[in-house]
Amino acid sequence: MKILVIEDELELQQTIKASLLKENYVVEVASEFYEAQEKISIYDYDCILLDIMLPNGNGMDILHELKKNGKSGNVIIISAKNSLDDKINGLELGADDYLTKPFHISELTARIKAVIRRNNFDGKNYIEIGNVIFDIQERTLVVNNVSIHLNRKEFDILNYFLLNKNRLITKTALAEYVWGDHIDEADNFDFIYYQIKNLRNKLKNSKASIEIESIYGVGYKLSE
Repeated sequence: MKILVIEDELELQQTIKASLLKENYVVEVASEFYEAQEKISIYDYDCILLDIMLPNGNGMDILHELKKNGKSGNVIIISAKNSLDDKINGLELGADDYLTKPFHISELTARIKAVIRRNNFDGKNYIEIGNVIFDIQERTLVVNNVSIHLNRKEFDILNYFLLNKNRLITKTALAEYVWGDHIDEADNFDFIYYQIKNLRNKLKNSKASIEIESIYGVGYKLSE
């Protein structure tokens, strides 16, 4: 799961990031308006934490842009302004939730999980396809009632495929989702190939009812 934290208070930004990394999320950050605007225009996120008051602009303008592109439903506004008008405006623009500073990180984490469940899993903690049960809360994969061990990246890759079942996934899109900002440090996509190769073997050996197909020269697709 990939989260964007748009927050100009660097200490709070890094506290949130550190906490979410412990929850095994891929976390990206933006500290000012134009940086945030660039990220939302290029990448997709499972949840966006959005501060209203930003250097060089207003978070509500970012929310307008997300709404125009049909992406505002996964936004949690985090603001020092406990304004009823801001709350109403943000929710009317499609934001999923509004949290007033200061807040407990544990409450923020719980709200993030709730947003992800509502938007990606119909309110559940798991995806069930055929003989496969994939639990995002417990980070487990069960096939034919047998638990299959996945490393962190294998889990994240399978998660992305399950959210995009029967869709063509390019290597670039997969790398950006699973590795986030760190993708710039990679020289090639060999690391994706090896992770998917291992994941395929585990699905095949467990006789899972899903498989990852290679689309030559383009990417991959998960099918049942």
